[in-house]
Amino acid sequence: MSRRLLGIALAAGLAATLTGCGSGGSASDNTLEIWIRQAPDSDSAKTAQKLADAFTKASGVKTKVVALFDDFETKLNQQAAQKQLPDIVINDTAQLGAMHSQGWLQEVDKTKLAGGDKLSERAWTAATGSDGKFYAAPFSAQAFALIVRKDWREKVGMEPPTTWDELAALAKAFTDKDPDGNGQADTAGFVIPAGTKRGYASWYASSLIYANGGDFIKAGGGGKFASTVNDPKTIEAVQYLQDQFCKAKSVNPGAVSNDTTVTHEVFEKGQGGIYLVGPYVLARFVNSIGTDKIEVIPVPKGPSGGPGTLGEGENVYMMAGSQMQDAQKKFAEFAISPDGQRIGMNKDANGAIVRLPVNTEVDLAAERQDPRWKVFQESYANAVYAPPVPNWAPIRQDSADSINALWADCAKNVQTTLGELNTKLTQELQSQKAS
Repeated sequence: MSRRLLGIALAAGLAATLTGCGSGGSASDNTLEIWIRQAPDSDSAKTAQKLADAFTKASGVKTKVVALFDDFETKLNQQAAQKQLPDIVINDTAQLGAMHSQGWLQEVDKTKLAGGDKLSERAWTAATGSDGKFYAAPFSAQAFALIVRKDWREKVGMEPPTTWDELAALAKAFTDKDPDGNGQADTAGFVIPAGTKRGYASWYASSLIYANGGDFIKAGGGGKFASTVNDPKTIEAVQYLQDQFCKAKSVNPGAVSNDTTVTHEVFEKGQGGIYLVGPYVLARFVNSIGTDKIEVIPVPKGPSGGPGTLGEGENVYMMAGSQMQDAQKKFAEFAISPDGQRIGMNKDANGAIVRLPVNTEVDLAAERQDPRWKVFQESYANAVYAPPVPNWAPIRQDSADSINALWADCAKNVQTTLGELNTKLTQELQSQKAS
């Protein structure tokens, strides 16, 4: 039996055993255990603790926050195997399909969730399973944009890019024209988390694919999907990126092995000047680089499509097997309330766990004074979320493996490689009974 088929079989058995099982600490001491995918002792973990403390003060429900970053999903699997899932998980929207397919999630009735009617419809799409039902409460949203070294751009005498050609030209100038003025050839244009860990190569490429009108897969109705990764618009976007690696050579060295943790540091150290990324690092870069040295620019429309960018965020997942279902619901309602959203936003300081608020009654401009946040908010109007296939994770990983290979090996042909990937994604959809 293949590893994936074995995983599906195990998930089916797990779904049955979780029902009625005690959760992470709730059975013994009436404490709501909340897991969040953030590094321990980080500013974001501290914000999560503030949110939990405010919830306890408002509700009287005791909480325990567990912040984990490395191998988060692996550790969740271990808890599930022990029938000790936490009560609440705050995790990426793209993880919904994987967690739902393993039977970990409770269904959410948005009509019975206090404040659910105040959340944006776009945010609710990220809480929707492949069956059209809701399996989370939307908590945070984000779209992607370009964080650019403004001082470098002014040094090389160029305007903010509005087309892909202008973007490539700016990256080339950052690589060739010594924008930091130190007399050394030690700068790049693009900094890219182009490794395969957690599917980062695909994650990064998706914003340009969406900006060109391309996609990985398309919904066909009735919970059915088809791979479109060999569409000419997708090929064009991936070819553009391969050209930056292989022809212009305007990407930071070592990018094909890097994840976001390393790439954040590459940008901070002045080794590159253009970072396509979410708003969660804006406050960090303001502090570490200097507010006058960076600017935020929308992802330019591609030559064949757009506008578009990757849409992501975090959901509040109410986990199966909890003996504190009433407290789970109360926490979700607090997290999506204006008070909960404002705590999570953390104003302009580092450590926001709500990037863009999903509650339409929260005014981002009133909470944050930095106008650069508005670029991300405007980009969200055209954001594209991962589709609600039963399990997006293997689709993103297969895509990352293929795209990373194209960037690491310049002899590889984009059209041929994406054609092979199209076959693989079609087979994956069939294995998920989603084609």
